[in-house]
Amino acid sequence: MVYLLLAFSIISEVFGSTMLKLSDSYTKKLPVLGVLVGYALCFYLFSLALLELPLGFSYAVWSGLGTVLTTMVGLFLFKEKINRKGVFGISLVLVGVVLINLTQ
Repeated sequence: MVYLLLAFSIISEVFGSTMLKLSDSYTKKLPVLGVLVGYALCFYLFSLALLELPLGFSYAVWSGLGTVLTTMVGLFLFKEKINRKGVFGISLVLVGVVLINLTQ
């Protein structure tokens, strides 16, 4: 159950970041509401996950997967480009998340 809270926290953070991009510097009301709801839910769920999971492990997984998923949103939704070095860097983040999960 606690890993589900962490997963939904990550998804909420990615949603909030996506809405931040869509808010056009806070000029569009609905995406701004999405930013507020996404980040509020994200941090609430993360705080619940921290009741049972260690901070270092949780934050590494949360920030690592959040970075990878946000990059994917940028690539597919906003048609942003990524070069080989970027792919390599994202791959290293994924490897790090897997390794830290193997120690848990």
